[in-house]
Amino acid sequence: MKIGVVLPQIEIGNDPAAIKAYAEAVEAMGFTHLLVFDHVLGANPDRPGGWKGPYTYRHGFHEPFVLFGFLAAVTRRLELVTGILILPQRQTALVAKQAAAVDVLSGGRLRLGVAVGWNPVEFEALGEDFRTRGRRIEEQIEVMRALWTKELVTVAGQRHRIPDAGINPLPVQRPIPVWMGGESEVVQQRTARIADGWMPHFRPGAAAQATVDRLHGMVRAAGRDPKAFGIEGRITLAQVPPAEWATELEAWRAMRGITHLCVHTVGMGLAKPADHVEMLRRFRETVGLR
Repeated sequence: MKIGVVLPQIEIGNDPAAIKAYAEAVEAMGFTHLLVFDHVLGANPDRPGGWKGPYTYRHGFHEPFVLFGFLAAVTRRLELVTGILILPQRQTALVAKQAAAVDVLSGGRLRLGVAVGWNPVEFEALGEDFRTRGRRIEEQIEVMRALWTKELVTVAGQRHRIPDAGINPLPVQRPIPVWMGGESEVVQQRTARIADGWMPHFRPGAAAQATVDRLHGMVRAAGRDPKAFGIEGRITLAQVPPAEWATELEAWRAMRGITHLCVHTVGMGLAKPADHVEMLRRFRETVGLR
């Protein structure tokens, strides 16, 4: 099982030197990947009609592709992961181009997690239809994979038209791995059919194992090999007492089918990026990672 970290997006601040130092420290500690969240816009909770959601305009989010271009230059081994990019609110060919650029500049270290999103404010502001996002994402993934693997692409789909054109440069990985987030029945079925991996939100245990086993059944039913399908768990340290960190990690390791795990340090009252680094060091020491 590969163990990475979640970038503390809303707590890391805007100092490039601090962000660079964080990434370098994470890599030096031996974590395998760095996962980032994605939001383009935050709503005003005082807007007419109100607003309910975990994030507002007061929460800072660094744009993933720009951030990864920066991090590609200051790291050498870290896999750069979106967890997740809200694909249907973006223009497909542009995402394929941006992802390919990151993959080239990082030497093939991008893993693209995508999902349909939950924030209609962002879709409206970006000129996309929130109601059709689930139907659009499948064709988006198909189009991106074609653009990543062929010099020239002709597409005449329901929502995409590409008249014999292509991106240059092509990515190192052909295609770039596409994982999916979301846990509804329709999302799980879609993930099993077309994604390279899944990014759920659950704690380890019998219920989670039953969900994984069921998803693997869907993967088999789609004519695919569950052994080639990745699943990324997450340990949110604010939800687990330090005395139970090792037990939680072992519970993840005991689960069948969990290939990746990321450690999340947001929500612990940490004041600066260096404090997040120290918390990750404490985690490694507590659970005995070498």
